[in-house]
This record gives sequence, structure tokens and C-alpha cells, in this order.
Amino acid sequence: MKKSIYILVMIASLLFTTTIFAKKACNSKGKKLYGKVKVVKYGEDIKVKIVDYGEDIKVKKVDYGENSCGKWKFVKYGESFKIKFVKYGEDLKVKYVKYGEGMK
Repeated sequence: MKKSIYILVMIASLLFTTTIFAKKACNSKGKKLYGKVKVVKYGEDIKVKIVDYGEDIKVKKVDYGENSCGKWKFVKYGESFKIKFVKYGEDLKVKYVKYGEGMK
């Protein structure tokens, strides 16, 4: 009995730790999810679906200070990563917000 409880506690702690590190990393497919973003039709790094709920990340559109998780500055050149908006087959679900940006 004690052994099974110990194993359950270890698994729960491992899952919790893994979730925290993934959130702190703030990336998808090896690309950081903040910085300068270019919207493209082809050659994207990440496929993005805009949602109202069930998002993977909350994004705040900014004109400057795009140096933390979820802050995106949309540009035509000099991008940190490229996105393509899709209706299905997304890599990332995004919800636009005015405050509270970042990952869950």
C-alpha cells in the first residue's frame, strides 16, 4: 500500500514539474512565443488558430516591449518567427487579450 502511494506521489510530482517547465519555456516547435511576428501564407513556423476559449496562450498585441511570454509585435520584416492563421490543423490556439498574456 505504501509503495503504491509513493509511486502515485512521484508520478504526480513529475507531471506537475514537467508542466511548470513547459510553461516557463514559452515556446512551440522550438520557437519562442514572444517577439516580432510576421503573418505569412506559406513557409510558417507555427500554424495558429484564433479562439475565444480553450487557448494554449493568451497574446497581447504590442507596439514595443515584446520581450515576455505572449507579447507579440506584428511586423512585415525582421521577425522572430512566422505564423499562418488556420481554421484547423493548428499547432497553437491563441486568444487575444488586453492584459494577462502568457501561457496557462
